[in-house]
Amino acid sequence: MPRGQKSKLRAREKRRQARSEAQGVRDAQATTAAEEQPPSSPLPLFGGAKSQDEERPSTSQAQPSTDHYRRTPLDDKAILLVQFLLRKYNMREPITKEDMMKYVIKKHKKHFHEILRKASELMVLAFGIDLKEVDPTRHCYALVSKFQRTSDDMLRGEEIMPKTGLLMTILCVIFMKGNRATEEDIWEVLNVMGIYAERKHFIYGDPKKLITQDLVQERYLQYQQVANSDPPRYELLWGPRAHAETSKMRVLQFLAKIHNTVPSAFPSWYEEALRDEEERARARFAALLRTGALANVNPRANFGSFSHL
Repeated sequence: MPRGQKSKLRAREKRRQARSEAQGVRDAQATTAAEEQPPSSPLPLFGGAKSQDEERPSTSQAQPSTDHYRRTPLDDKAILLVQFLLRKYNMREPITKEDMMKYVIKKHKKHFHEILRKASELMVLAFGIDLKEVDPTRHCYALVSKFQRTSDDMLRGEEIMPKTGLLMTILCVIFMKGNRATEEDIWEVLNVMGIYAERKHFIYGDPKKLITQDLVQERYLQYQQVANSDPPRYELLWGPRAHAETSKMRVLQFLAKIHNTVPSAFPSWYEEALRDEEERARARFAALLRTGALANVNPRANFGSFSHL
């Protein structure tokens, strides 16, 4: 082979090798970055709400995270585990780690605790219930209400009310977004829970109809066009029935229980919830005065001293 052609071949081989080495470095860097990246919360809305012991933004109101969320295989397993737990509950069968590993976790056994954590968070958001290990020896679990006040808080009968957890989640988003949330805000959170506007859900059926029609007709939500939006965009607000049957403080308690903390851990929302409680107390007091039930009570009584939690 002529010397010139050999030189060209050697030069070409060196360039190829250099490109291969550079790509190898880039791949290694990408792998390292991925390994060092902390696992993202499956619930960006609530993961963005920080307690007083955590670093808070300098703004007066901590805002939920809006980072783009990507479903992972562990998230999919968590959703399957939720379905499995609900089937076990409906069939009144014991819930064991052995069954979870055998029928759901399978090849992801080393990620059992992470999948269980994600599933538990989804159960809280969807139903207001969590898992409790009732037998550490045999690793048996039971469904537990996060909102019952008695020591005997195991769920019985048909106590799981699917709409309750979903509605509380929506009310929480609305509260955290300044008492009105765009439809996009709502679906950003629900998508993470495996609930999509155009996809039938195994529990909720048609989620978009449930939220924009059923809960609106039941007066739990208001669904209206965003003012001056072109093309039209829509937003959700608390409906009159939500105002009557729950409160900002109760919704904040819901958020706090998810984080295993107290409402005062979210100072600005807590202050707003306190103001709401005081306004409610004044309204109730005024109503009693109008009916004459408190005719002998000083109408200038101070309501600013009651405490919460």
